Amino acid sequence: MTPKDDSVTAAPDRELLPTATPARTREAVRELLRPHRALAVSGFGLMVIATSVGLLTQPLLGRIVDLVTERRSPDTLTTPVVALALVAVVQGVTTAFGMSLVSRLGETVLARLRELFVERALLLPLDRLEKAGSGDLNSRVTRDVSRVADAVRTALPELARSTLSIVLTLGALALLDWRFLLAALVAVPVQAHTARWYIRNAVPLYAKERILTGAQQQQLLDSIGGAATVRAHRLQAAHTRRVTERSRAAVDLTMRGVGLVLRFYSRLHIAEYAGLAAVLGTGFLLVRSGSASLGTATAAALYFHSLFGPVNTALVLLDDAQSATAGLARLIGVVDEPPAEEAATGGATADKILSGDKVMSGEVPSDTVTLAGVSHAYLPGRPVLHEVDLTVRPKERVALVGTSGAGKTTLAKLVAGLHRPTAGRVDVGGTRPDEYGRTVALVTQEVHVFAGPLADDLRLARPDASDGELVEALSAVGALGWAEALPEGLATVVGDGGHQLTPDRAQQLALARLLLADPPVVVLDEATAEAGSSGARQLEQAAEQALKGRTAIVVAHRLSQAASADRVVVLRGGRIVENGTHDELLAAEGSYAALWRAWSDHRTDPPAPTR
Repeated sequence: MTPKDDSVTAAPDRELLPTATPARTREAVRELLRPHRALAVSGFGLMVIATSVGLLTQPLLGRIVDLVTERRSPDTLTTPVVALALVAVVQGVTTAFGMSLVSRLGETVLARLRELFVERALLLPLDRLEKAGSGDLNSRVTRDVSRVADAVRTALPELARSTLSIVLTLGALALLDWRFLLAALVAVPVQAHTARWYIRNAVPLYAKERILTGAQQQQLLDSIGGAATVRAHRLQAAHTRRVTERSRAAVDLTMRGVGLVLRFYSRLHIAEYAGLAAVLGTGFLLVRSGSASLGTATAAALYFHSLFGPVNTALVLLDDAQSATAGLARLIGVVDEPPAEEAATGGATADKILSGDKVMSGEVPSDTVTLAGVSHAYLPGRPVLHEVDLTVRPKERVALVGTSGAGKTTLAKLVAGLHRPTAGRVDVGGTRPDEYGRTVALVTQEVHVFAGPLADDLRLARPDASDGELVEALSAVGALGWAEALPEGLATVVGDGGHQLTPDRAQQLALARLLLADPPVVVLDEATAEAGSSGARQLEQAAEQALKGRTAIVVAHRLSQAASADRVVVLRGGRIVENGTHDELLAAEGSYAALWRAWSDHRTDPPAPTR
């Protein structure tokens, strides 16, 4: 199924992440298994031994039947009974070891797949994720991973054991008498037809179910995440209707799947009846003609009856297998997606993303930022930047000013390399954003605090940083006081499940990471906006320390940041309308002067320090 098909099914404005083809899915599984061939051979080898030993049960029971019908001495039963006990012990031990090895193989491969998925998901281009929507990726991370994990832990070992039982039991029937094997094969056409029918209907059904589940989660995320806006515009009924429609569509597909499974079971029962009747009839004829003993016929009937479990298990596990295969194809589709830098340059890249601060890697000749004829559109025909030309000199601080929707954040993301411009060129010292290196760092107002010790969170920016360097970074941004006051100091667990940091402290943490990463070029996208007026002054002082000696582009949420900058660039409608120092633009009595007067009349925080 192609991404285009996905987007049409889920929602007309979504371009979902791709789903791997069946051929690519099989190839990926082989690639994952290749490093663990020894483990696979050992596990399946033990399963073969366990199954082979277990097949001695039916002939031993048949021998007991013959001894009884021939009215032999009770003492003659001792040998087959003891042999049955030994078979049970040996089969149990070898099955336990074999299943444990097969389970270890599955868990090892699953762990590697998870690592690859997370690694690639973190490197996907931001605009690609925005087009797909968070619901699509979220459903893959949760539902699809869960389905694959369940299949690996339950379906894979059982399917392996069932397949071996089927093959070896049919071989044992042939050894008793080839006519018993032919009789047993009467059930195969019905079972094969049932399996083909099920797979033909189940594969597209489960794939479509995954897509609709992702669309349902996306709608829930949109409605809940924007609950305040929904209430403000009285859109509750419309959003409830959309959630209901997508939920109903997902439920309808689930019920279709239930009906499919019920019909699947009913056809299997027909095959069982036909096969057992054929084996019993063959046994009757062979015993009557003297070609087989009653014990042999009994063993054949028991062999076929013992196939009920493995055959039904194998075919029933097709349900789990198809569900897991659909999820696996969606995971591999993400794993195969080129990361942001590779998509742009055609080559593999290193990291990556530092917490809430995105940091690229590589070397550039200088820290001059140049934008030449840059235009950008998130949707075709709807540009948000128009032919922007801008040069930021080394160690110069430039403030981007403008009303909401002017294009400030888009320009900042282009400089940080998170998006590629639709037209024009963005570079740092002549190097494209895709090839930057640890040259450009972006700190936004949406900072993530990772779960774990505060020191580990800081070391995301520089893993080899000493405790002294962590203290120095925190002190520089004014965060050392509250950090040392935490219950366990820098060892205190923060983030989910730990000590919760306020928005202004989270921003200080991001700025401390910035100091540790020490990039020559920094982009601050309203990084002090979350603090509120009470904490804005402290955060601006922290930002001032973090930006010292660096080339900086600051998306100014407060015009005090613009006043302290070397240069102010005013954007309106995606175009630069003014460019100069704070004093020059005030004297020009243009857009910036009007914004400054409006802001000055209502500000409550003290003026920013001059540089």
